[in-house]
Amino acid sequence: MTTTERTPDDWPATEEHARAVQDELRRRVVLDETGPAPGTGRVTGVDVAYDDERGVVAAAAVVLDAATLDVVAEATAVGPVSFPYVPGLLAFRELPAVLAALEQLPGDPGLVVCDGYGLAHPRRFGLASHLGVLTGLPTVGVAKNPFVLTHAGPDAPRDPDAPRGSWAPLLAGTEEVGRALRTRDGVKPVYVSVGHRTSLDSACAHTLALTPRFRLPETTRRADALCRRALREATA
Repeated sequence: MTTTERTPDDWPATEEHARAVQDELRRRVVLDETGPAPGTGRVTGVDVAYDDERGVVAAAAVVLDAATLDVVAEATAVGPVSFPYVPGLLAFRELPAVLAALEQLPGDPGLVVCDGYGLAHPRRFGLASHLGVLTGLPTVGVAKNPFVLTHAGPDAPRDPDAPRGSWAPLLAGTEEVGRALRTRDGVKPVYVSVGHRTSLDSACAHTLALTPRFRLPETTRRADALCRRALREATA
């Protein structure tokens, strides 16, 4: 199912307003819950694709059975890009379309996995945290690359060990805000952080459960393919 979204009337239009919204919403992030158990219930991936020349964004939400990783439901939303590209404020470009896609899903999406950051963000409020606070859903961020942070061991910066499941803390100063997690033996790690209403241990366990064959979670892989298809169809 595809819907056409529009930018909410009260959506920030300036960097100053967007940063003020981040500051206000960041206080609502819940960090003292563990979230749903990995491999149970539903887990939903969200992702977006852009056509910058036309100013169009397409979002996809794909629901998987967490035990089998079979697709349960999916939805897309297409609309105008709602905010200029500003590092650290990417959520304001993506969220109207993501929220519109999530609204089309039947039933509870369960845990939502974002292709991006939660606490592992320079302002400690990336897309996963922003989405979690707005929807009340448990969310995690699984990014392909680190943003402005480093992953380090107890004594010096290092990569995770080679075996799948190895990790190194993602640090902001001395604060652990995420983990560089190896999902395939000897393959570049992904960067996991808490979004809302889950723990870092749980977020990493979910990420491993969602990567039985590939580096990226099945939620991300499927949502990425779906939003790209929706964008091609919308701009054809």
